[in-house]
Amino acid sequence: MDRRIFTAEHDAFRETVRTYLAKEVLPYYEQWEKDGIVSRAAWLAAGRQGLLGLAVPEEYGGGGNPDFRYSAVLAEEFTRAGAPGFAIGLHNDIIGPYLTSLTTEEQKRRWLPGFCSGETITAIAMTEPGAGSDLQGIRTRAEDRGDHWLLNGAKTFISNGILADLVVVVARTTPEGGAHGLSLLVVERGTPGFERGRNLGKIGQKSQDTAELSFTDVRVPKENLLGELNGAFGHLMTNLAQERIAIAVAGIAAAEHLLEITIRYVKEREAFGRPLAKHQHIRFEIAELATECAVTRSFLDRCIEDHAEGRLNAVHASMAKWWATELQKRAADRCLQLHGGYGYMNEYPVAKAFTDGRVQTIYGGTTEIMKEIIGRSLLA
Repeated sequence: MDRRIFTAEHDAFRETVRTYLAKEVLPYYEQWEKDGIVSRAAWLAAGRQGLLGLAVPEEYGGGGNPDFRYSAVLAEEFTRAGAPGFAIGLHNDIIGPYLTSLTTEEQKRRWLPGFCSGETITAIAMTEPGAGSDLQGIRTRAEDRGDHWLLNGAKTFISNGILADLVVVVARTTPEGGAHGLSLLVVERGTPGFERGRNLGKIGQKSQDTAELSFTDVRVPKENLLGELNGAFGHLMTNLAQERIAIAVAGIAAAEHLLEITIRYVKEREAFGRPLAKHQHIRFEIAELATECAVTRSFLDRCIEDHAEGRLNAVHASMAKWWATELQKRAADRCLQLHGGYGYMNEYPVAKAFTDGRVQTIYGGTTEIMKEIIGRSLLA
């Protein structure tokens, strides 16, 4: 079906993204996978191409356009190119809103120009060894010492953790209050006591540096408090819808791309004297996947449009996230099966998509958490 949510400007931006990927990402991506980290040069090139800080006001070096459809184009093209390990979406769509909506004027001028140029790479540190989706379990603490916060604790599974120059840390600033006793503190590269541990080995997205972080008596200036004191829970909830729809956009793009490459493969590959595509079972598998993708795409495009207009709610974002990512997981498994032994070989895109996409149903809130949000909204 023809997509109706994009304009000529979005189409032109898509071409810019494809050109950037062809020139600055794809020739180097295999090496980044081996290195376990993306080159800083690629981040700087993204800044020069205007791919960073799309929604940041122009006065701070950004694109000045909060239209989420541009972010959707980025997510789709990076996914289709097989480059999900370059966390441009994390930078723009997850951390960007915190640095534009919660910052003071002084903080904006200090942090946003580098954010948009690619000189300042960002991360958000929420997950801990003993706390994931349950914010009440966060043990990293920050004590008020007058002119600074004294930060102690540990975080894990932090995307961009090795490269990050600014880390938004979720820390407990009030012993009581559970999830409502948390604040957001910005820790800058080079701050004494801030250490990076292992660049964690993963089954997929190997170019995405994912780190353990530790904070030992880190003195965080009072002016690095982001948003309201003890207001982290509300801030995090406000931005979760965008994070989840961004993950969902990548999910449906991945499923569609897997379907495309599998259709090409079964038309060319022969078994028992004829192309795989001539076998009824194969046709049925393709028909099912094509239908699931078409129906999901219709819902996702509506969510993208609603979010661009500020009308997307948390429940629909959760629906989109769990459904699109579970479809991606299903499509990767079934398409790999249709490739047979070749699907298990790393040189085939379907093999890489199988491992790269597995985390999609986990981060940003697991499928189970999404169902809980949806169920509570219906049965409250």
